Amino acid sequence: MEEIITVQNQFYILATSSRVDEYGRVLKQGDTFAVFDRHGNIRQIGLGEQGLYQAGTRFLSRFDLRLGERRPLLLSSTVKQDNALLTVDLTNPDIANGGEIVLPRDTVHIFRGVFLWNGACYQRLRLRNYLSRPVEISLMLFFEADYADIFEVRGVKRDRRGELLAPHVQHDRVELAYRGLDHQERRTTLRFEPSPAVLDATRAEYHVTLPAHGEESYYLTISCRPPEPNSPLPDYHQAFEAAAREIQEFRSHDAEVRTSNEQFNVWLNRSSMDLHLMVTRTQHGPYPYAGVPWFSTVFGRDGLVTAFQFLWINPGLARGVFNYLAATQAVEANPAQDAEPGKILHETRRGEMAALGEIPFGRYYGAVDTTPLFVMLAGDYYERTSDREFVRFIWPHVLAALDWIDRFGDLDGDGFVEYSQRSPRGLANQGWKDSHDSVFHADGTLAEGPIALCEVQGYVYGARHAAAQMAHVLGEHEKAEAFLKQAEELREKFEAAFWCEELSTYALALDGRKQPCRVRTSNPGHCLFAGIVSQERAARVGDVLLGEAMFSGWGVRTVAENEARYNPMSYHNGSVWPHDNAMIAAGLARYGLMDHVMKIVTGMFDASLFVDLHRLPELFCGFVRRPGEGPTLYPVACAPQSWACGAVFLFLQSLLGLKINAPLRQVQFVRSVLPSALKRIWVHGLHLADASVDLALERFPKDVGIELLSRRGDVDIVALK
Repeated sequence: MEEIITVQNQFYILATSSRVDEYGRVLKQGDTFAVFDRHGNIRQIGLGEQGLYQAGTRFLSRFDLRLGERRPLLLSSTVKQDNALLTVDLTNPDIANGGEIVLPRDTVHIFRGVFLWNGACYQRLRLRNYLSRPVEISLMLFFEADYADIFEVRGVKRDRRGELLAPHVQHDRVELAYRGLDHQERRTTLRFEPSPAVLDATRAEYHVTLPAHGEESYYLTISCRPPEPNSPLPDYHQAFEAAAREIQEFRSHDAEVRTSNEQFNVWLNRSSMDLHLMVTRTQHGPYPYAGVPWFSTVFGRDGLVTAFQFLWINPGLARGVFNYLAATQAVEANPAQDAEPGKILHETRRGEMAALGEIPFGRYYGAVDTTPLFVMLAGDYYERTSDREFVRFIWPHVLAALDWIDRFGDLDGDGFVEYSQRSPRGLANQGWKDSHDSVFHADGTLAEGPIALCEVQGYVYGARHAAAQMAHVLGEHEKAEAFLKQAEELREKFEAAFWCEELSTYALALDGRKQPCRVRTSNPGHCLFAGIVSQERAARVGDVLLGEAMFSGWGVRTVAENEARYNPMSYHNGSVWPHDNAMIAAGLARYGLMDHVMKIVTGMFDASLFVDLHRLPELFCGFVRRPGEGPTLYPVACAPQSWACGAVFLFLQSLLGLKINAPLRQVQFVRSVLPSALKRIWVHGLHLADASVDLALERFPKDVGIELLSRRGDVDIVALK
């Protein structure tokens, strides 16, 4: 890989080729994830991201299955819909000896089953002979471990690395190891059953004899953790049962949603399973890691947005996110981490480079929006659950977050929350569009800080309203009124400073000289989401977002195509992000702009039909939709990505106008609409405190009908037209 560290002080993902050169297969469980090729192998091709990873380090960098010296032929490959198992069907190529074909192709079928459990990768290889005579074949497995930090895989070149230790080979296992500069030893143990005929530090070989129509199975466990004393690893079948039970347990409290459109159901089910794949059990509860492969760790913003998207399906995920972020809330100033008292975490990393401080992200707080989002969504969680004990628990953290907004977020005392990079190695831009060139003026000039983003002011407005709601719950009514007053003052200042009449939308940001960045972007859609936009201007903002310059046909672009820095292949300046579109759709629904909502949802649904496994990626390119073609993929996008998985649930909530008011024990449907692709939707097991309901919704020519299928406990269904 070519050397690349940063671009304009920003950590960057090196792209020497595209991830879509060959669709990979992804598995994740807990802090372990793996990226394979379609054969189930690990090879250094494309971006070089394939491997078996644990806690930010690659524990296996090559794993290549061969028949003799030849690669098997691929028949099919998929990750099952529940993400529990990668299944691969292979067969032998023509195998010759002395110019004579001794084994015709398509004679031996090889089934490969792969899954992850508790820090280990389990594999089963089943070979079946379809000839009426015995077959002899050499089955070979080649393996290596480079112990690269994920940032090295991304392209960062290190001056020094630790040392590979001498491998340890026994009759049925190989142990590879590395001692890092952080003095930590990382070990990979490969255990074979049965024992291979040949085994060394890089290769295992079986001399396989298959009787006529006979079969044999071989098992391999690759562990990224040292074995615990008196606690041997479970075998393949035991581990698979445990992994399946965990998946079922994760889903057991979810509301179940299905529709009359089977293609939409595929998108919905894939998104649900992918989201559960991304959820990791932490000491504070479940947390959705951001994305595989580059962001398989805790991100504050991603976790909060994903929790909101999934809130109506299962609020338990939000509870885990809040618990984690409350426990890691900054308590002191640390410029190297962009940390200040009360600020909410941006990201955390493990691995050698984080431990040594070679990257600043061991625990990093360089995000301006996570803190108000934390407060804003805490209020939404209470409204969804009526959980007063949660409000009492979270209240000190809410007050600390609001104190950060007042004392540290508003850098110049003008009433707006700004950011300015403190850590010399941190992020220059600290909103969700954190590329170095994502904040600019109409002529393309990059904005100089401190920078006040428009959507951040919306989040602060929403946070003040959420804090007022929680203050009332706790009986602190004077505080509640003060928060509402602050929110209204902010709204008035926001309208005066950010509105651009000539653009019919809000400025992207104010720069350090308080000059507005008069650029059409998707950011004002988040202002709709937060509710800071005046009713009379909401429709104009919606028309801009869905206009030809911004709507690609698949979704709303991050930047309009007539702006100076527009580039449909960029990360943040013209691409299309599913989570961005979901938040925009929720904002449009808030203001009753339901035709716009349906246009976005229809575009995203259509996009899901074209992408691999019906899995919407982190983002795709913003090229205009062309007849008969799918969206143009972005070369280094994560897939799965949690907030891309969660987008479909927020889309559905927006279409239905669904609001759950647990304190009033109501499920409300406000101005519900359904696009032509959806005739009926069924929702089963929608929980509200100690009650639950099953519902059916049906599209009619001018209305959506709501049928109560069953009700358990005290809950009312309210429809507002």
